[in-house]
Amino acid sequence: MIDRGEKLSVTRQCELLELNRTGVYYTPRPVPEEDLRLMRRIDELHLKYPYYGARRISRQLA
Repeated sequence: MIDRGEKLSVTRQCELLELNRTGVYYTPRPVPEEDLRLMRRIDELHLKYPYYGARRISRQLA
């Protein structure tokens, strides 16, 4: 969508497409391995005990 080599500036391209410029300049960072392991464990607990709430899951993690 946004072409940085275009004659139009990035600002003008965003205006024409009605996009927020912060979304254009954003570059995602990789998720740390520890966070991925924690998210996987939360998913496992949720699948095993779908009736657990956030507080009970956090107690299970501790």
